[in-house]
Amino acid sequence: MTAFPELIAFQRDTEALSQVMGRLGWDQETVMPRGAAGQRADEMGALEGVLHARRTDPRIGDWLAKAEAADAEGARMLALIARSYKRSQCVPARLAAELARTTSLAQGTWAEARARDDVQHFLPTLRQVVLLKREQAQALCEGTDAATAYDALLEDYEPETRAEDIAAMFDRMRPRLVALRAAVLGSGRIPGPLRGEFAAEGQLRLARKLAETFGYDFTRGRLDLAVHPFSSGSGSDVRITTRVVETEPFNCLYSTIHEVGHACYEQGIAPHYALTPLGQGVSMGVHESQSRIYENQLGRSGAFTGWLFEQMQAEFGDFGVDSAETFRATVNRVQPGFIRTEADEVHYNLHVMMRFDLERQLIAGTLDVGDLEEAWNARFLQDFGVVVERPSQGLLQDVHWSVGLFGYFPTYTLGNVYAGCLMQALRAAVPDLDDHLARGDLHPATDWLRENVQRHGGLMAPREVIARACGAAPTEAPLLDYLDAKFGAIYGL
Repeated sequence: MTAFPELIAFQRDTEALSQVMGRLGWDQETVMPRGAAGQRADEMGALEGVLHARRTDPRIGDWLAKAEAADAEGARMLALIARSYKRSQCVPARLAAELARTTSLAQGTWAEARARDDVQHFLPTLRQVVLLKREQAQALCEGTDAATAYDALLEDYEPETRAEDIAAMFDRMRPRLVALRAAVLGSGRIPGPLRGEFAAEGQLRLARKLAETFGYDFTRGRLDLAVHPFSSGSGSDVRITTRVVETEPFNCLYSTIHEVGHACYEQGIAPHYALTPLGQGVSMGVHESQSRIYENQLGRSGAFTGWLFEQMQAEFGDFGVDSAETFRATVNRVQPGFIRTEADEVHYNLHVMMRFDLERQLIAGTLDVGDLEEAWNARFLQDFGVVVERPSQGLLQDVHWSVGLFGYFPTYTLGNVYAGCLMQALRAAVPDLDDHLARGDLHPATDWLRENVQRHGGLMAPREVIARACGAAPTEAPLLDYLDAKFGAIYGL
């Protein structure tokens, strides 16, 4: 009779400690002094050792054998705890701690290398990370039913998904994306970029206003600056970051909207799930569905960009764009740029597909870290027709591999696919959505997403969350149809 409450109480403390570790990561990327990197790595390694010991505590097995759930929520908690327990037991404590320590150091090394455009400064550290991730993947593969080592890592970010299924979906998507890109770039209607300087203070004021407009609760969060924007935390402490380039305000504004999508998912989860296995987003694919629908289908829509144009004028005065329609085209400007986080919707998934292929090769051991930059640059030229000019435009632009996030990249495109399905359902549920967006009123959209996706947290499997919200299993068709319609209208195709 006591096994279930004892297990959940134990799990609650584990979840709380995990949140503390996440806060250490947030601190490291925002305000930690540079000289503290070595000590922080030791701290992260020590705390990961404590967490690993808790996640593999033999009492969990005893409790699971005896615990009885009273309802569907309890049953799902038990299933998630059992999954975590099994996976944690596969990974030796030494390896878990070493991964935490090494990736903490690697993050700082990556940031230094990126600032200096010096790949060689980063590659020795990346090699250590890759070797550790291969060891982790092999341990997980041997102890679970994962088909490949990469699948074993993917399971951490998108449960019940296999790389071969993602690869097949990407193969279906690529021809339509490439054809749309060719049509847009051949239209002769590509607008120019924004010109001029946009003061950092003004960008951050507008970023905070956008965060509030999209429903971010600043009483349970904060906005800071980081090299690579991210969201951190869950429940009552969910923090976001952005970055500022004074000549590129969209970088700041849309990074903020994107991270707000992540944060609102966490803030929107049913409060009584806090510090339980249900108290966080169910997968990174579903998480990305929220950030991408906030950023793109809502934030870059014609209706909303009309409102944003007025906000930009109020903040920056005449900034060289003559109309709301021109502003919409500028926001949705299609160009084969280098940076994934700044990529337009037509090119974005091609960036992800490239990284997916490269990291699968790294984990499989068919691509050596020493050959990665050459492979990256060759693939980028093949896919985008552009020569990478410096490492910060190429291999060094993303933080993910430095912190060991192998298996994460495909969830960005899964998130886009899920967002396409959700937007189709949202428009059916809220027929006058554009009228609200044109007034800067996001409540009908964000309320619908909170009710149909966010509040459930980890209660359902990822695809089930999307299927229930949309009334059908998710496919890539709604996303591709949306992209064709949107960019066809903008570029007169």
